[in-house]
Amino acid sequence: MPASSLCERYTAVRQQTTALAAPLSAEDCCVQSMPDASPVKWHLGHTTWFFETFILESYAASFLPYDEAFRILFNSYYTSVGARHPRPQRGLLTRPALSEVLAYRAHVDAAMLQLLNEIDERGAPELAALVVLGLHHEQQHQELILTDIKHALAQNPLQPAYRDSPVLDHGRAATADLEGTAAWLEFDAALVEIGALAPNTVEHAHPSDQPFYFDNEVPRHRVYLHAYQLAKRLVTNRDYAHFIAAGGYQQPTLWLSAGWDWVTQEQRTCPLYWHRDSGGSTGWSEFTLGGRRPLDPDLPVVHLSYFEADAYARWSGSRLPTEAEWEHAASLSATGATASPREPIHPAAADTADLTQLFGEVWQWTQSSYAPYPGFSVAPGAVGEYNGKFMVNQYVLRGGSCATPGGHSRVTYRNFFPAHADWQFSGIRLARDLPQ
Repeated sequence: MPASSLCERYTAVRQQTTALAAPLSAEDCCVQSMPDASPVKWHLGHTTWFFETFILESYAASFLPYDEAFRILFNSYYTSVGARHPRPQRGLLTRPALSEVLAYRAHVDAAMLQLLNEIDERGAPELAALVVLGLHHEQQHQELILTDIKHALAQNPLQPAYRDSPVLDHGRAATADLEGTAAWLEFDAALVEIGALAPNTVEHAHPSDQPFYFDNEVPRHRVYLHAYQLAKRLVTNRDYAHFIAAGGYQQPTLWLSAGWDWVTQEQRTCPLYWHRDSGGSTGWSEFTLGGRRPLDPDLPVVHLSYFEADAYARWSGSRLPTEAEWEHAASLSATGATASPREPIHPAAADTADLTQLFGEVWQWTQSSYAPYPGFSVAPGAVGEYNGKFMVNQYVLRGGSCATPGGHSRVTYRNFFPAHADWQFSGIRLARDLPQ
């Protein structure tokens, strides 16, 4: 990738982040609705801090930090870099103002583009690799901007829309009964390979030319799969409403022990953004980024915790897939990753009777704990903290959601969250064992 192309890619990603914040007020960008979420203003600053700290500081001549205080305010988990502001208190950062954070972004962008144009990128593979990592890191935060602001706006009694968007009106395939054999794909037992090829095993001339993978996606390795079935489509709102009507949230036998504790302590009776609505055809409405809308029964159920996904699977006589099963099935499908987010930013109904909705609708919970692949090793230095330190008490999600940026989804991508997390665009694809 020539320097000009890397500059274009850098500019496009950075502009997209700013565009996501454009519909919001300064007040919107400052709010933090819970410790797991971050203010939009912090996302804007943190993604800028990454480029300033890991690239400009090391590669730019006569480097001076934009503001020494920002090195603490926008630091996250890179403990070797220095002190950081506590995550649960990010919403207290009324200063710097949003305008100052945007000025910080403009300053770093100008310095980055100057650096990329001045340095022979072909002679600086480490620099190119860091820029590419930084851009994928920023795309992760683009998705977090949407999920975090959705949670914040949902706390407002006015339930305002993030931005006006049309009502979903996508073509729909018949939503086959998941009890019917036509709704499932069968896979024979097999020894399969999953994971990405490490960059140094791919024959390309330069790091910025290689397919990108996060460190947790490697090394590629073999896994034995027993015969299994995978549902062709995602679980829908209609499906999940049956679970609620059958008393799913009142039956402790359906839930993991920690899940039942979560249900009772949080007093959960339905998915995060569902509301009882006697005026709607389904009896429910849901809060979306386009505001509160009548619940569409054909759309995928979304914003479920692992606890809810697991309980529903048990109630339905199924289970969640392993991440190896999901990747194996997805690698055999002609369906590729989503090209770009659409309007409205909300999951769409299935539009084919084949294996569908792998990407671009909801992240799909798997029963796999987030752990290192065989042979995984943490890279040295601060950037090595990127994924390895989180490999405990989390579950893997696969695919990609309607909020995932274009070009950021792939078959080997391993997303991960704790079992209680439900503010992400997460849903359910079922699996079943076949006789051995």
